[in-house]
Amino acid sequence: MKKRFLRSAAFCLSIIFVLSTLAACGGGGGTPAATGQTEGKDTPAATEAAKDTPAETTAPEAAQTEGGDTSADAGSTPREETLYLAGMFWSKPNDFNPLSSNSNLNYIEQRSASGEVLYETLFMYNSMNNQLYPLLGTSYEWNDDRTEITVTLNPDAKWSDGTPVTAEDVAYTFDAHMKYNTTQGAYFSAYIDKIEAKDDATCVIIAKKNENGQAVNPLLLEEYLPRVYIMQKAYLQKVEERNGEDPEKMKTDRMEDMVTTAPYNVYYESDQKLVLKRNDNYWGHAASMWGKLPAPTYITSITYKDNSAMQVALEAGEADVADLYIPNIQTLWEDKGLPISTYIDDAPYGISTQMPALFFNTERKGLDNVAVRKAIAIAIDYDQILSNAMTNQAPSFRDVPRSLMNPMAAEQAMVDNAALKDVQFTGNDIAGANKLLDDAGIVDSDGDGFRELDGEKLSYKVQCPNGWSDWSAAIEIVAAAGKQIGIEIQTYYPEKTVHVNDYATGNFDMAMAYTPSAGISCPWARAVAIMSNRYNDLEMNMSGNYGHYSNPAAEEILNKIPYESDAAKLKEMYTELSRIYLEDVPSVSLMYRPNSWCAMNESVWTGYPTEGDGTEIPPDLCMYGYGSAALYNLTLVK
Repeated sequence: MKKRFLRSAAFCLSIIFVLSTLAACGGGGGTPAATGQTEGKDTPAATEAAKDTPAETTAPEAAQTEGGDTSADAGSTPREETLYLAGMFWSKPNDFNPLSSNSNLNYIEQRSASGEVLYETLFMYNSMNNQLYPLLGTSYEWNDDRTEITVTLNPDAKWSDGTPVTAEDVAYTFDAHMKYNTTQGAYFSAYIDKIEAKDDATCVIIAKKNENGQAVNPLLLEEYLPRVYIMQKAYLQKVEERNGEDPEKMKTDRMEDMVTTAPYNVYYESDQKLVLKRNDNYWGHAASMWGKLPAPTYITSITYKDNSAMQVALEAGEADVADLYIPNIQTLWEDKGLPISTYIDDAPYGISTQMPALFFNTERKGLDNVAVRKAIAIAIDYDQILSNAMTNQAPSFRDVPRSLMNPMAAEQAMVDNAALKDVQFTGNDIAGANKLLDDAGIVDSDGDGFRELDGEKLSYKVQCPNGWSDWSAAIEIVAAAGKQIGIEIQTYYPEKTVHVNDYATGNFDMAMAYTPSAGISCPWARAVAIMSNRYNDLEMNMSGNYGHYSNPAAEEILNKIPYESDAAKLKEMYTELSRIYLEDVPSVSLMYRPNSWCAMNESVWTGYPTEGDGTEIPPDLCMYGYGSAALYNLTLVK
């Protein structure tokens, strides 16, 4: 086991080496159980050169950026009271406002598993088991026709001003998002009609209904619970008064005076660092919730020049937890003897919930032919992508056979892999790809080494954002596969903004893009993003199916899934959808990968989530969804 040796001689020597290099450059208990209401549902980087003394850490010279506060003591906190997170902060936040669409702050991003350190949601999503855990809400239940969710609030929940959290706060939060047309408001306006406060401790989320009287989408009704931060009605009214209820002003108010329910408040901010300080009156210390306060008094994020600088900080023990891909991470403990740990001791080291995909533009000549798409897909050497682009830090497609599901057990249980065996593939099948093309009559008729279809050479560009090294390595392997089967594929690396615009407008041949990771509406949401034609008429499509694939049979199944609660029937539906996906290949997943990389240095703090520890706490950087439970299990290294 690598995890529990600390401050070895090798580690001490490495610290000396790292700090000298910097100088030369100038530069547990108390965790809530999953709520039973989810059972049977429609689940379809320069560094801070910290002086590690018992007194306090200082803001680093190496970490400074132009225009920032260069005071050595700015935002200083005692090292043994501070948890340093790396990869979470790149510049001073625009605001601390959940109504904003451009806060520039990961801590308050609202998603399937929202962060739970500056604001809190009703429930916390856990990617380990696809369940929701209590937070501001203690329980929730559906009505018989699944058009309403009744939420019971925790009577211990309090705002930072000491007043109780009420159902009126929950309802007013929703109303504010609708009134000011926020990102969350626009997202949920199609699915939620209103939220009503029945009494102080009970609210009802009421669905918008279709012509049949059904909820437009029960899955997305439920997704509100772990996604949207609850805000105080009285505070929102105060912000409305100072902004004259102007929508744009409401969405850009910095909310530095925010009133929240969360365990931390903003203590210090600059271009170089963001420091959160624990609210020692945090309601979550009640027996009904965590039963104690989170271990770190402070959580600090530092601005790093790049990933290399971030890795230096992690190795030096200046960063405790890093959202950072480190090639061959095992060398940090095997060769360098550092107290670096990962969720799993051996490869793949973390959990994978993400499936970055290569989308084929099905409106391009040749790529509108399933034989061409499938030939490319089965010819790609995925083992080489795994070893070169991922240094084996994810399962292979042999470990987890292809379907619409991510590798997590909760999703794998929702598909019959045995029934899909004849259409699943692991790649590097050059002979099979060539035969597929030959049998389709797609041959090289002029002897130039490339096949033609209807007299046109098969020649395409494959693209991903410039500087994304793992994706760049992956599409180079895609291009190499094309050469072996007579299809010309050139790599193209636009800047990210150009790349996103390209796939959102259909201006591409083959493009890499993310698909939905884990969430209470997955795997349905992922299947929609891969296969549904509901986005095909959008001028700017940021939602999925970028290649404009369309299949009526797939659409019919996708439309039925949100209303089905029988697990066996859902499994049949997802298996059939996966078969269509693997046969038609509108896109192809190039790899499994973590949604967040999570590497820990245990020279100061220990007790992070690990595989088999019995907690089911996900390695989500001690902040996202139920991953925030890790904060309550941390202890100082003795």
